[in-house]
Amino acid sequence: MGSINIRLLRAEEIECRIGTINDKGLSLLLYKDARADMKILDETFGCFGWKRTHQSIDGNLYCTVEIWDKEKQSWIAKQDVGTVSYTEKEKGQASDSFKRACVSVGIGRELYSAPFIWISAKRCNVQKKNDKYICYDKFGVGEIAYSEDREIRDLSIINKSTGEMIYSTFQNFSSKNTEQSQFYEFNSELQRTGILLNTVLSRYGVNTVEEMTPEMLGRAINSLKKTKNKSA
Repeated sequence: MGSINIRLLRAEEIECRIGTINDKGLSLLLYKDARADMKILDETFGCFGWKRTHQSIDGNLYCTVEIWDKEKQSWIAKQDVGTVSYTEKEKGQASDSFKRACVSVGIGRELYSAPFIWISAKRCNVQKKNDKYICYDKFGVGEIAYSEDREIRDLSIINKSTGEMIYSTFQNFSSKNTEQSQFYEFNSELQRTGILLNTVLSRYGVNTVEEMTPEMLGRAINSLKKTKNKSA
């Protein structure tokens, strides 16, 4: 296939899903859907230049995405397995296995470089229902910028329910949300030093980042700043 370069995801092609949630706020995860995968496959290889098949192996549904290599005159296959959906088991597995196979092809790998995204309860409608915290707000990516290494450099998140920009790493974003700034700085220092998140969490006796108080985050950030770069 030569040096075919699969383009990076655009802001409108990235969706946000709630990862964890508590009374203080929630974390967001970035993901793509199958429609974005099909669109990029069509753009890159043509609608007749790729195909997908599904097969069940040991009770798990696998998807194989094949790309036509004109130079070798053969199909190049990438395969991955899906996870069970809580709503529609078979449809969920089929869609998930397809999306995972597309990551193997190279679509959406940049999402793995996303920073930790924490949204304070002040910027979204967190509710407690039956001893569980929920939020019905819808979130989306406002803007996104990538580095030369095809990793996420800057990102902004919009609360679609209110129209407010609630998270951004862009320099021109003026936020009074100190908690958000701390989470971003903490994540940046982890990436710079190469220290594992679990190592820091165990040091402060917590299981998740959300359990860390602003004081804990401040001490952790100061400690990380004294550590050399992972490449040093």
